[in-house]
Amino acid sequence: MPRHLSVVFFSLVMTATAPLFAQAPAAIDPKYTWNLTELFPTVEAWNAERVRLLGEFAKAARFRGTLGNSSDNLYQALQFASDMSRQAQRVYVYASLQQDEDLRVTAAQERNQLAEAMMSSLNQATAWIDPEIITIGATRILQFINDNPRLLPFRHQLDNTLRRAQHTLGAEAEQTLSYFSQPFDAPSSIYSILENSDIPFPALTLPDGEKVRVDSQGYGRLRSNPDRTIRKQAFDLFWSKWKEYRNSVGMVLNSHIQTQVALSKARHYNSMLERQLDEYNLPPAVYHTLVAEVNKALPTLHRYFKLRARMLGIDKLQYYDIYPPLVTLDKKFDVETSKKLTLDAMQLLGSDWVSQERKGMDGRWMHVYPQQGKRSGAYMNGSAYDVHPYLLLNHNNDFDSVSTMAHEWGHAMHTLYSRQTQPFETADYATFIAEIPSTSVELILQQYMSQHAATPEERLYYLGYGLENLRGTWFRQTMFAEFELSLYEAVERGEALSGERISQMYGEILRRYHGTDQGVVAIDELYNNEWMFVPHFYYNMYVYQYATSLTAGTALYDKIIKQGQTGVDNYKNLLRSGSSDYPYQLLRTADVDMATPAPYQAVVTRMNAIMDEMEAILDQRKK
Repeated sequence: MPRHLSVVFFSLVMTATAPLFAQAPAAIDPKYTWNLTELFPTVEAWNAERVRLLGEFAKAARFRGTLGNSSDNLYQALQFASDMSRQAQRVYVYASLQQDEDLRVTAAQERNQLAEAMMSSLNQATAWIDPEIITIGATRILQFINDNPRLLPFRHQLDNTLRRAQHTLGAEAEQTLSYFSQPFDAPSSIYSILENSDIPFPALTLPDGEKVRVDSQGYGRLRSNPDRTIRKQAFDLFWSKWKEYRNSVGMVLNSHIQTQVALSKARHYNSMLERQLDEYNLPPAVYHTLVAEVNKALPTLHRYFKLRARMLGIDKLQYYDIYPPLVTLDKKFDVETSKKLTLDAMQLLGSDWVSQERKGMDGRWMHVYPQQGKRSGAYMNGSAYDVHPYLLLNHNNDFDSVSTMAHEWGHAMHTLYSRQTQPFETADYATFIAEIPSTSVELILQQYMSQHAATPEERLYYLGYGLENLRGTWFRQTMFAEFELSLYEAVERGEALSGERISQMYGEILRRYHGTDQGVVAIDELYNNEWMFVPHFYYNMYVYQYATSLTAGTALYDKIIKQGQTGVDNYKNLLRSGSSDYPYQLLRTADVDMATPAPYQAVVTRMNAIMDEMEAILDQRKK
C-alpha cells in the first residue's frame, strides 16, 4: 500500500539526444553541486536513521488482521505504512544520489545496496496490507471512507487496490514475492555498473591531438561532430566495444525480460503489455493508437531525413549522420546563461512558476557538471517529500544542455506544484503524466529561442533542434517501445533471446523506421547493437510514455497559446493533481484524450509545419 519506489524521472537525452559531454572544470564551485546535508548532515546520521527504520517496520504486524474491524483501524495501518514510506524514501534518496556522484566508489555502492535492502524490508513488512483490503471488500472499504474523513487521502490508493484484486495474490504469496524485490532489480544494477564503470572503452585521437575516451559521454559528444570521418570512427569504436559484451549484456537483458514475464504470469496477466497498462489503468487504445499513428507518420520522418541530407550536403545519409546539428551555432551556454534563458522562456507560465524555479536554481538542488565515474545522462529525483527535488545534469555549455536543464526542471516544477495541493499520499504522479511538463517546457524553450533568434541561420538552428527533438522523442521512443514489446512477446511465445538474436530484432525495426529499404538512411549491421546502450529497457516499458507525453504536452501547449491564462491554469491544474486520479482521466479532465488519433496527428502537423518553415528559409537563402 505505501509508495515503495523512488520517484526518479530520467531524461530521454540518455538515449535519444545525448548531450555533448565534456569534462567538468578543474575546480567545481560547490554551488554547482547538490547539497545532500539537507537530507542528512552526515553518513553516520543517515545510517542511524536507516537502522532505526528497520526496527520500526516490524511494528506493522500489530495491525495485521484488524483492518476490517473499524475505519480507524484501517486508517492507523495505512498512515503507519505511509509514514514509514515517507521516511524511508528520504534515506533511499541520500544513498542513491551519493552513489551517482561517482559510481566507482565502493562504499557508496554498498550504502545504496543497504538502502535498497531497507526498501525491500518495508515491502516485506507491509506486503499483507493489499490482500487484506481485498478480503474486506469494496462495500465495507467504501463505507469506511464515507465514515472517516481521515481516509480521504487514501481514497485513490484504496480504489486502485480493489480494482486490481484479481491480480493481487494472497497474503502469503505477496509476502514471498516481496522477499525478491531486490534480486528482481539485479539486472538493472548489473547493467548500470557495466555501462558506467566496468567496460574499458577505447580512446579516439582527434586531428588536433586531443584524446577522447569513447564511453557513453565521449560517444555522445563525438557523434555530433561536424567531421563525418570522426563521427564514423566514434560509431565504429563505440559499437565494436559494446559488441564484445553482447553475449553478456544479452543475458542480463534476457534475465530481466524473463523475470518480468514470470511476474506477469504470477499476477494472472495475459501479457506484459496488459500488466504495464493496468498499472495506471490505461486503456489499451492509448498504446495501440500511438504505435499506429507513428507508423502512419513514417513518411514524415523520412521527409525529415531527406531534409537533413540536403542541409548537410550529403548524397547518401548514413546512420552516423543523424546527430550533428543541421546548422552550426557558434554560441556557448554556460550554466548561468542556461538558467536565465530557461527562466525567461518560462515567463509564459506566469510569475509564480518563474519565482519558484528561480529559488530552486539558486539553491543547491543540482549536480551540474560531468566527471569521470558520474552517472551519465540526466534525471530528477523528487522522492524526498519533506526536502526538495534533486537534479543530476551533465552540462556541457551547449544548447542541448540548456534544453536538458529545462526538461529536468519541468519534472521538478511538477513535483513542487503537486506538493502545493497534495499530501504525501497523492503527491506522487504516474510516469504517463510525469513526462508531460518536461517535454512541454522543452517545447516552450525551443519556441522562445526561435522567436528571439538574431539571424535566419540561428532560427534554422532552433527549428532544426525542435525537429530533432520530435524525431528523438516521438519517433525514436516509439521505435524503442515497439522493440521492447517484441522482446516480451518473444519470451511469452517461449522463444530464446541471445545477444545476437536481440541485435537482429533491433536491426529489423531500426531499418524500417529509417527507411533503409527505401534508400533513406543506410545502417551498418554493427549499429544493430545500439539496444545495448539503452538503460530504459530495464524500466519495464517506460519509453512509450515519452512519446505519449510529448503528444499530450504539445496539445496542452497549443491550449496555452490559444487560450492564454485559461490554458495556463488548465496546465498547472494538471500538475497540481498528483495521483489523485488515474492519469488517463486526469488528461481527459484537461481536455486531452490520448486514446484518439487527434493528438498524435497534431504532432505530425507540427513537424511538417516546422519543415515547411525551414525549407522556406533555405529557398530564400538560395535566391
